[in-house]
Amino acid sequence: MKVKKNVGKIDQLVRYLIAVVFLVLTFTVSYWFFIGAVVMMLTAYFSFCGLYKLFGINTCKIDYSKVEEEEE
Repeated sequence: MKVKKNVGKIDQLVRYLIAVVFLVLTFTVSYWFFIGAVVMMLTAYFSFCGLYKLFGINTCKIDYSKVEEEEE
């Protein structure tokens, strides 16, 4: 089973930037920001966000109906 991506390129870059900010805040404010940094890095790396799936949001430009047709 392949997970469909729902995080687009711009969204992915924003998540990486937020992760960097959270890493800085981890060392300057509180270690709790490390959890947010890890979540942001993982969702950016895998281009999948569970909350986006829950709410039906998709910022990825890939049309999976066309991809599935080409695979068959």
